[in-house]
Amino acid sequence: MAKEPGSYEGSQAHDDDVKTLHSMGYAQELSRRMGGFQNFAISFSIICILAGGITAFPQSLSAAGGASVGFGWPLASLFAIMVAAAMGQIASAYPTAGGIYHWASLLGGRGYGWVAAWFNLLGLLFVVASVNFGVFTLFRDLFLGGVLGMDVSGWTAKAAFDQGWWIQTLFITGITASQALLNHIGIRVTTLLTDFSGYLIFIVAVVLTLALLLYAPSLDVSRLFTFSNYSGEAGGSVWPNALPSTAFVFLLGLLQGVYTITGFDASAHTAEETRDASRQAPRGMLHAVFWSFLFGYVMLCAFVLAMPSVEDGAKQGWSAFPWLMAQSPMPKVFKDLLIIGIVLANYLCALAGLTSTSRMMYAFARDGGLPFSNALKQVSAKHRTPVNSIWWGGALSIVATLYGDAFVVLSTGSAVFLYISYLMPVAAGLRAELRGTWVHKGPFELGAMSKIIAALAILGCGLLIFVGIQPPNEKVGYLSAGMLIAMGVIWLAFEARRFQGPPIGDMIAQRQSEISAAEKAVGEGS
Repeated sequence: MAKEPGSYEGSQAHDDDVKTLHSMGYAQELSRRMGGFQNFAISFSIICILAGGITAFPQSLSAAGGASVGFGWPLASLFAIMVAAAMGQIASAYPTAGGIYHWASLLGGRGYGWVAAWFNLLGLLFVVASVNFGVFTLFRDLFLGGVLGMDVSGWTAKAAFDQGWWIQTLFITGITASQALLNHIGIRVTTLLTDFSGYLIFIVAVVLTLALLLYAPSLDVSRLFTFSNYSGEAGGSVWPNALPSTAFVFLLGLLQGVYTITGFDASAHTAEETRDASRQAPRGMLHAVFWSFLFGYVMLCAFVLAMPSVEDGAKQGWSAFPWLMAQSPMPKVFKDLLIIGIVLANYLCALAGLTSTSRMMYAFARDGGLPFSNALKQVSAKHRTPVNSIWWGGALSIVATLYGDAFVVLSTGSAVFLYISYLMPVAAGLRAELRGTWVHKGPFELGAMSKIIAALAILGCGLLIFVGIQPPNEKVGYLSAGMLIAMGVIWLAFEARRFQGPPIGDMIAQRQSEISAAEKAVGEGS
């Protein structure tokens, strides 16, 4: 079917994007329908300040109180901006769905890239799992308990296979399956939903902020810059051990920002579906992080200012936000509409997370990096989506929620694993720049600031990873160490000889016939 004159798929710009992809040894199997805003919106939707900003709010409030928001959120965001900028420069040079995996492989070697891929994949799976766990919690506590006034005491899982566990598992399975189905249908549907999500997050965050401030009993701005220590029982045991050092407790409070402002590599994972990807993918990452920082900061400040008492709020532990909404004198109808918007935004956050996860799985599988790669790399000719990766990504994220203490482990694990994976290509890129071996850069360049920004990004990643493995999250540290040991053994025993990594040199030329066949199979260019 011939393309209409002026259509993107028949344009020189489309040809340039496809040529760039071919030059890296890959076929244009996915449908390149996304523009700059859509690329931004998918990362903005995954970050979703109405997700981590709310569900992880107790991690900051029950740490150093208001100062964890007033000072902590900007500090965590600054590091995230440095990481997004450093990654954006690499994404501009190598705009492929592989993202982290591809960059780390080309700049650090195939074994290095293989390790980065597994951390990135596990982090993305944990994002989908933790957000959908959060959807269930918000739906149960805010919508059913708050809006409808239902008794949801039996909806809380206290042990594996009890009534609450089954309700939780069936609910999460149902919403994850619906997200997989929407992703299966095609990128057009997904981008419509993530575009809507971007506007929804903005509107709900602004209205929620204004409403809380309008109905606040008083506005004591000094709360935002007052350091407290709510570790232990004073903070509802969010941080169960009472710690003597307020400075260390403040560092623990950074975890909310780390968990919330992550997943922005989605702009890179959808690069093969984005027009002018070399420019739009890095912009999408940076803009998503910046606007999430800005609107998230104002919203979180409103949470702290609107509380009748910060001390009483911290005592609520993980129920701090539901308590805040219950205490607010704003009209119930208004409150109920905001709650519905929050729950919907969280659902769309996980949907966008599954989009990113499936593209990463697809990209890693087409280079033979996963078990059952031949199945996982398949793209539907009808929908132009990696359908097997979508459904397997959804299934694995459900499995991750079966663990009893799901949210804390999943949210912290997603942040730690993703920031480990972010650190790896940035560190490899800095090393390559210092050695003068990274000569191929894209149109998005950091220029003279490149090395400084990369160094700050590495420092920030290291600090945020350190925070993420402190008690009570030491299980994430043990899991990370165990993964490194297991990956080392598997690599040396099997993958070092089998796994070739992304195509380079003569491998790219040898793939050209495969590229033509793959594109013909999905109808690209017809």
